[in-house]
Amino acid sequence: MIGSNRGVVGDKWSMRILWMCAIGSAISLYMVAVERQAQNRARMMEENSRDAVGEEI
Repeated sequence: MIGSNRGVVGDKWSMRILWMCAIGSAISLYMVAVERQAQNRARMMEENSRDAVGEEI
């Protein structure tokens, strides 16, 4: 009886850990996407300002 209870609690905690890992992965992927978007925006602004001045590399 104690063994079955412990198994249920273990399953519950393993599900919590699994969900925490999934949520953490989603948050980190979101942060990477935001960072890349910011870098692309900065690069685009830099290229636009270069085109406006007339410089070419």
